[in-house]
Amino acid sequence: MSGRVFLVGAGPGDPGLLTVRAERCLAAADVVVHDYLVGTRLLECVRPDAEVIAVGRSHEDEERLGQAEIETLLVARARAGKTVVRLKNGDPFLLGRGGEEAETLARAGVPFEVVPGVSSAFAVPAYAGIPLTHRDHASLVTIATGHQADEGTPPALPWEALARQGGTLVFLMGMRQLEAITAALVAHGLAAATPAAVVCHGTTGGQRTVVATLGTLAERARAAGLAAPGVVVVGSVVGLRERIAWFERRPLLGRRVVVTRPRAQAAALAERLETAGAEVVLFPTIVLVPPPDPAALDRAVAAAAGYDWIVFTSANGVRVFFERVGALGRDIRELKPARLAAIGPETAAELERRLVRPAVRAAEFRAEGLLAALAGESLAGRRVLLPRAAGARAVLPDTLRARGAVVDEVIAYQAVTPPDADPASLRAALEAGAIDALTFTSSSTVERFVALVGREALVRDGRPVVACIGPVTADTARALGLAVDVVPAAYTTAALTAALVDHFCKGGAGRLDEGRR
Repeated sequence: MSGRVFLVGAGPGDPGLLTVRAERCLAAADVVVHDYLVGTRLLECVRPDAEVIAVGRSHEDEERLGQAEIETLLVARARAGKTVVRLKNGDPFLLGRGGEEAETLARAGVPFEVVPGVSSAFAVPAYAGIPLTHRDHASLVTIATGHQADEGTPPALPWEALARQGGTLVFLMGMRQLEAITAALVAHGLAAATPAAVVCHGTTGGQRTVVATLGTLAERARAAGLAAPGVVVVGSVVGLRERIAWFERRPLLGRRVVVTRPRAQAAALAERLETAGAEVVLFPTIVLVPPPDPAALDRAVAAAAGYDWIVFTSANGVRVFFERVGALGRDIRELKPARLAAIGPETAAELERRLVRPAVRAAEFRAEGLLAALAGESLAGRRVLLPRAAGARAVLPDTLRARGAVVDEVIAYQAVTPPDADPASLRAALEAGAIDALTFTSSSTVERFVALVGREALVRDGRPVVACIGPVTADTARALGLAVDVVPAAYTTAALTAALVDHFCKGGAGRLDEGRR
């Protein structure tokens, strides 16, 4: 048996709180067995060919595997020689039954390792602006489970000791028993006026916090519509939130934003949106695949030194072209006779990451911008290589030829619909009004999105904001019947994020509602 199990802490939800060790384990895994509450963004670290299994039971879903079945699954996959990651919310050894799973693996003789995670007991209050300890308030922290099989029944805990010991109390998994927990503390002597808070979906763009007294917390949380997962904090430290809350001041907090970029290129935009507080929904509408005639691209790469100009129209085109340069054993110094041109700042930046600076760059991310930038160049008789996506607009090669250039177009890649695309859940979210914004970074992402999801889900009252990275993408969206709300002045993911922030904040969305104060 060569298999091994890694008991990995997924952290509390923010993808940025996943540890480096955990990310490496996920990238190496053959099998990932994850709690149902683990955020889908974390699963982006997993290899496309890995087996991914959601386990654990929620209140609404009793069909998932139980604990004994999970442990049997871990042993079976490891004995089959697989590298298995058991991805658990928070930290695997803090109220996560990781100790039980480790015992089972040890009894079965299965090698395992434990990768600690950032616990929600610490991270969620911190994101809500509640320090668990403070020199003026608390030097003791008690962490307890709020879970109980029977709703309305408080967990079997030493309530009298909890009520009198002072410090800060933190309850994990306590939303279903919130009323019973608060009532038990009051019944055993803790003052009903003690400051208390409940934080739901902590560290994510869906974070919501209610602050009240211990005696009124359950009622206030119910009135605000808060639901699991949640962390309950009791103690005078809760009063510090009024001054030091930070995360919920982010401008896109509570906004669900769809990123339609190819999975491999989605990270930069997703991270910018998450930094602004948004909850990102990854829905890649295209995947980049090799061209129908890869040999044609290789011939163009081999002959690149014979061109006067090589024009790159996208960062993807740059990546694919230079991947072939390396694969063919060529040297970028062979390109020296040719001058390079780039459309848009991200395309230019992709060249510069390879220590190659374009002679001409268009500020605008469209062909017209490059043509304007080349207005002072004599193109008569000049040989131009144009490696780009299949189906790209004809305006660039046609205009270059009209100016006397000899243009060789070569397809560097194709954008196709992902084979695993499943639009049903996103369509349902759109129809329920649960999506605040859609982001599009190319015409192909718009076209595929509408084909997958259907235009009828997008043209209704309460439609989501449509944000396009540039005018060409925006024109495509309008041609498909979408009303475009946001187009940044600069055609970059940073500018797109800033424009979305500006759009929502101008509408008053930057303010916290009553349920988040």
